[in-house]
Amino acid sequence: MAERSVVVTGGTGGLGGAVVASFVEAGWRVVVPRRAARPGSEPAADGVVPLVADLTDPAGAARVVEAAVGDPAAPLRAVVNLVGGYASGGLVHETPVEEFERMLTVNLRPTYLVTQAALPHLVAAGGGAVVCVSARAALTPFAGAAGYVTAKAAVLAFANAVAVEYRSRNVRCNTVLPSVIDTPANRAAQPDADHSRWVTPAEIAPVIRFLASTDSAPTTGASVPVYGRA
Repeated sequence: MAERSVVVTGGTGGLGGAVVASFVEAGWRVVVPRRAARPGSEPAADGVVPLVADLTDPAGAARVVEAAVGDPAAPLRAVVNLVGGYASGGLVHETPVEEFERMLTVNLRPTYLVTQAALPHLVAAGGGAVVCVSARAALTPFAGAAGYVTAKAAVLAFANAVAVEYRSRNVRCNTVLPSVIDTPANRAAQPDADHSRWVTPAEIAPVIRFLASTDSAPTTGASVPVYGRA
């Protein structure tokens, strides 16, 4: 029986599957929200609690956290914010503000709402961990993706704010910064790239699990590069 629970947003994505599997393997109860039910989907694996929720909506984020704290035998100990998205575009003067703001909605809003909903429970339980996913682009931007770059930089800034505000309450918050992740979607988008240089989900997942576990108890406010050889 699992003795602790974790929320993994974006747990059905290219990185999320490896992260969820890593936590299940380590004996966690893993709550995995998705935006909509998929017809004909397979039953959830042992240790996984699936549910449908809109994480851009405060009520949806709160429902996910309530599910995570619903098993007294496996109290909520961690939140992993993977949900996000990428969109390229033109230069700043060519990018409509709606497209710019969409990147903030997709990448920052769910991270904020789920973390906000979980923090009182983590504090009440005596502590825990939050792990956020930013991107190397937050530190080294590239042209044509101002919305994405800004959103990922905002995720990093938010995580650092949480680390400062809650460290005295035994809640840690750290961030991983991937380069290009080796997923089918990214390979399709960049077929001519050297995929061997990209970081794989299987390489990132143990780093995230470490940051969520008590093995990293002294660490908060860290920005951890997971670049592979890219």
